[in-house]
Amino acid sequence: MTMASLRAHLYDLTIRLAVKGRLGGTHDVYAIRRAFEGARFPTPAGVAFTPGEVGGVPGEWAEAAGAKTEGTKTEGTRADGERPTLLYCHGGGFIACSAQLYRPVTGRFARAGFRVFTPDYRLAPEHPFPAAVEDCTGVWTALAEAGPAVVAGDSAGGSLALTTIIEARRLGLTPPVAAALFSPATDLIGRSASFRTNGRRDAMFRPEALMRLVPAYLAGADPADPRASPIEADLSGFPPLLIHVGVREILRDDSLRLAEKAKAAGVPVELTVFPVVAHAWQLAESFLPEARRSLDEAATFLHRALKAPPHPEAEVAA
Repeated sequence: MTMASLRAHLYDLTIRLAVKGRLGGTHDVYAIRRAFEGARFPTPAGVAFTPGEVGGVPGEWAEAAGAKTEGTKTEGTRADGERPTLLYCHGGGFIACSAQLYRPVTGRFARAGFRVFTPDYRLAPEHPFPAAVEDCTGVWTALAEAGPAVVAGDSAGGSLALTTIIEARRLGLTPPVAAALFSPATDLIGRSASFRTNGRRDAMFRPEALMRLVPAYLAGADPADPRASPIEADLSGFPPLLIHVGVREILRDDSLRLAEKAKAAGVPVELTVFPVVAHAWQLAESFLPEARRSLDEAATFLHRALKAPPHPEAEVAA
């Protein structure tokens, strides 16, 4: 594990002072939503952001300025020679955030050579589980018809990226070639040891604050459903995974357990545990060298997977 930058320490302190106290003391899901959505980060230059719809789900395309966008606003189709497509599932605890808020992340992926679609999937509690899963699967169904593509996501969006793979397999769709996951929430039952051991160290969440989001999202559904807790899924045949997580995060062991289970199932996994960084640190790519490193390594990983021969185990179940 490399040394953390000074900016990582400053960012950790900023998030701890500005966010953790506000989230820890409230039971109001809408107050938590406002806290999440109050964050604003600079948008990368040289990227065109275009409203669109894929698979009947609204969202936003991000593509490097000057690249071809014709025909991409409402369809998943793409012509040969265009930039590869990335489905990005944004975070926000299943109850907050949007494609627009995540422009720092999707914009950097666009600058790395991807056409990025970020769905504004339906949010709980107005639209509880499995609405978000259905929306992301609907987007993937359209994208999968257009040729090889990849998926990425952070936090709740990391969970949705995994469930998109699960649902692609169940429905007999072409799966993503690879997935990049940033601090994915993989166990809504809350069994990961870091929920307890990192309660004080995590800059953003207290365990009780994070677990308050679960009933708002599930609305009585079984948290052991693999679409809610992907750690419960059979990971055999999954595409290669890149997993980045912070050592201090409450969700750290959701990532470590996922990596361990995926490797045991024969899935290629690249796992990096970053020191100090706060949850969803990739949003601060304009400020944090660790954010730029994470996103650039993920882009390289996804491009490499797209160029590689298909992984022999990554077959769609008939």
